[in-house]
Amino acid sequence: MARTAIITDTNANLPGDIIEKFDIIEVPIHIQFGDESYITGLDIDDEKLFKMIDERNILPTTAAPSPAAFQKAYQTGIDKGADRIICICCSSKVSATYQAAEMAKEYFPDQDITVVDSLQLSLGEGFQVIGAAEAAANGASKTEILNEIERIRIHTHVYGALPTLKYLAMGGRMGKLAAGLGNTLEVKPILTTVDGKLDLLEKIRTWRKAKKRLVDLGVACSAGKKIERIGLVHVNNEEGVQEFFVTLKKELSIDLEPVISEFTPGLSVHTGSGVIAFALVAS
Repeated sequence: MARTAIITDTNANLPGDIIEKFDIIEVPIHIQFGDESYITGLDIDDEKLFKMIDERNILPTTAAPSPAAFQKAYQTGIDKGADRIICICCSSKVSATYQAAEMAKEYFPDQDITVVDSLQLSLGEGFQVIGAAEAAANGASKTEILNEIERIRIHTHVYGALPTLKYLAMGGRMGKLAAGLGNTLEVKPILTTVDGKLDLLEKIRTWRKAKKRLVDLGVACSAGKKIERIGLVHVNNEEGVQEFFVTLKKELSIDLEPVISEFTPGLSVHTGSGVIAFALVAS
């Protein structure tokens, strides 16, 4: 039976226990504070990121992994005895990660390497990785694994809420005046993924109403369907996301254990601290 190595980037937001269980190879996103470079999952996480942001009053930039980073990941998979490699990357609409992974294939012309554009972010990408890893562990063929990735992508929904507009204003993603007005009016953006991009869905007044709206969206997108997977991500707000899940679980009438993880710096730098979000696969 052919052995398939699964590779992804840290924007998939997969917890360490899942990475370890399926022997998934992760390629990290880099965070740049001027000349200082930090590696997601190694020397920076969401807590450290926002401590630095608040102390310096600047937002860092993010950098997609280089082709060399993917070369190293492919070589790791080959060294572990993989007959083929499937690399699932965060959406090409928001990052050069997919392009870097494709470029790295050129150094392995005799290897069976497939790079997949997840067209998703966070656990929207992560669930595709988990599905691929489970299928590979069960002996699925490459075609079957790729079909499962596509099936999950089609049936995935991602929604999140921002408690503050401060970090959007710092990043120049909205005028500082508009950000101040928004905070005065208690406006809380609701975000979702559309065509591979993180997009503003609605603006809600008050944090309490924003969380209720997230629950309503979860109920609406899964109505009449079977919920296969559910996960929650947060930025320095694990207690808040746990409390949110209690309500969401009740309203969805499910008995699933969620995947819970940090949004991680490669994504959270674009949204800010305090974020709560969920992803579910419903078919």
